[in-house]
Amino acid sequence: MVTLLKIGISVAILAYLIRDALRDPEAVERLRTDPKNWWLLLGAWAVCGTAVVLTQVRWWYLVLAVELPFTLRNAFRIGFLGYLFNLAPMGIVGGDLIKAVLLAREHREQRTRAVASVVVDRVIGLYVLFLVLAAAVLLLGFWNHPNAEVRLASRIAVGVAAAATGGIALWFHAGAGTGRFAHALVRLPRVGTWVGKLVDASRMYHQRPGVLMNSGVMTIGVHCLFAVGIHLAALGLPGYAATLREHFLIVPMSTVATIIPLPAGPQEGTIQFLYAQLAAAGTKGLVVGLTYRIITILIALVGICCYLGTRREVALAIHEVEEEEGY
Repeated sequence: MVTLLKIGISVAILAYLIRDALRDPEAVERLRTDPKNWWLLLGAWAVCGTAVVLTQVRWWYLVLAVELPFTLRNAFRIGFLGYLFNLAPMGIVGGDLIKAVLLAREHREQRTRAVASVVVDRVIGLYVLFLVLAAAVLLLGFWNHPNAEVRLASRIAVGVAAAATGGIALWFHAGAGTGRFAHALVRLPRVGTWVGKLVDASRMYHQRPGVLMNSGVMTIGVHCLFAVGIHLAALGLPGYAATLREHFLIVPMSTVATIIPLPAGPQEGTIQFLYAQLAAAGTKGLVVGLTYRIITILIALVGICCYLGTRREVALAIHEVEEEEGY
């Protein structure tokens, strides 16, 4: 039921975006008939694929940091399965849960460390995303952008990055969740379980600042590669393409929209909105967003191959997650 609801909402969002884009028939016709640069589109796939591979390397590094035996090959196998489950609405189980459970099944006596690696991997990815976005706003002139909506969104992003930095600094200064406040949060209904996992994860890495720093540097590379990849996709399509500078705002901001737990829609809508605000080219923005969606599906083919080879193991992992969460 939850999966069908997510799919229905995503379809409704995309239908609305397409209907809005069709209001500019001239742009639609140009995008349909003008030649595409397939080499640039292939380059976009390669660059975005490299970014996804780098995320798997980052997770592998985080797992090794908590002294769990883990090969890079296995990190790619489980990591691409997680990427597939995050991309596709395959039930209620997300990619991070699949990664955590599959790794925990290999290290049953070190389950907490396995879960900690996935939690920290996700937190680093999200936190550095806001840092990259804030840096783009401050360094590339978006803080005082003439468009009021772009300016407001940019300043909100900087505020979130600053607040997150302050919160993380206080969290680690206070002992990474060893105080009374953290213990009170752990006892909260429903969210307490997830807060407890975050507390355990922060304790695991509290004494490993170098690991967190190196993972952060890798994550900067990930987000920069995605910005370059989507810029190449835009150049490969007919019509106006936002500049690389603008894509360093468009891509991180649209990636923030993927926090909404839907298989599609929010990211494409954000790209369309920003293209419309920055260059009055909303139709091209939607096509860029949909092209990037196709690129992610092509990258996820690796995950499908991994899934076909380990269907029984994945089915058992899903069953374990559903039992643990009470679904």
